[in-house]
Amino acid sequence: MKFLKAGNGDSFLLSFKDDELNRNILIDSGIESTYYNSSTNNYGDLKSEIDNIKDKKEVIDLLVLSHIDNDHICGLTEWFSRDEDAYKLIKNIWFNSGKTIAAYFKEPENKDLQIELKVFTNPQTGVNEAIEFENYLLKHKIWDKKIVIQGDVVEDHGVKIQILSPDKAQLIKLLKEYKKVTGDDAYTAPKEKDWGKNISDYIKEENEDGFKFLQDNSPKNGSSISFILTINKKNFLFLGDSHPKAIVSCLEQMGYNKENPLEVELLKISHHGSKSNTNKELLELVKTDNYFISTDSTEHNHPNKRTLARIISVNPNAIFHFNYEHVRNELFSTQDRQDFQIKALFTKELNFK
Repeated sequence: MKFLKAGNGDSFLLSFKDDELNRNILIDSGIESTYYNSSTNNYGDLKSEIDNIKDKKEVIDLLVLSHIDNDHICGLTEWFSRDEDAYKLIKNIWFNSGKTIAAYFKEPENKDLQIELKVFTNPQTGVNEAIEFENYLLKHKIWDKKIVIQGDVVEDHGVKIQILSPDKAQLIKLLKEYKKVTGDDAYTAPKEKDWGKNISDYIKEENEDGFKFLQDNSPKNGSSISFILTINKKNFLFLGDSHPKAIVSCLEQMGYNKENPLEVELLKISHHGSKSNTNKELLELVKTDNYFISTDSTEHNHPNKRTLARIISVNPNAIFHFNYEHVRNELFSTQDRQDFQIKALFTKELNFK
């Protein structure tokens, strides 16, 4: 499992071998510079991993686009715009587009959900054609337009994936309420980093009477495809930018509770560690020691230290994994390390047998 440097976004590559072939699942693609940074003229981790897959004559068996935020999808659109053969590497895509959501509910399409792709903007082709992203996927037959929704279970090549979100209500909310002008999720982040306060202070504050958890209400984030991935009897939980109350409800319906939590090898924390996307109820339903947070802490000043305090209050043995070393180094204070046995790692990849 590789954790790509995706700026303030997400991008993960899972590679495994079944009885036949080496398989690859790509979850999200980060911001544009995850593939190519035009300001520095440098390629990023996504380009390196794609080239590696090509060199090994493998494919991306499944590409999961959790939702339409730029920090999850723009690495992919950058790749498509620079590589006219990109589609040949992808065998299947999970993506809840505006068109498919509208068709599923037999509702009018929300034009704000359309994504344009500038195809082939590199100097070698000299072409600058704008097409709809969905039409590109359909043209190259790498997308079946199937809605991915809570309750779906897919088993293939020794992998089982159980979809936790979105549910129908979350997809309807995206279709009805999303507006490009007001769609930015920045309001779920602080105006400045909250790293100056100690972990113990956050824990004390949240244990006091009257503390109220305020959940993110972004339609985009709520529409995230989140899931349990199971391989070799090991579970992994990927939460995209999902809303915690929806995930809690789904896990409880599946029979999990504080006394019988879902056991996972790793939990990918929702929305880059935002304080509005992880609550104690969720943390108490998931048993793990490995918590991964993907962000370089630009744009929205994630992660919130308050989120990490919640995790420590539930699990003092938590191991935090970060894909940027400066975030790992700067987040915890000297006092935090004196008060708790902080375990924080800069992690490029993890191997599971």
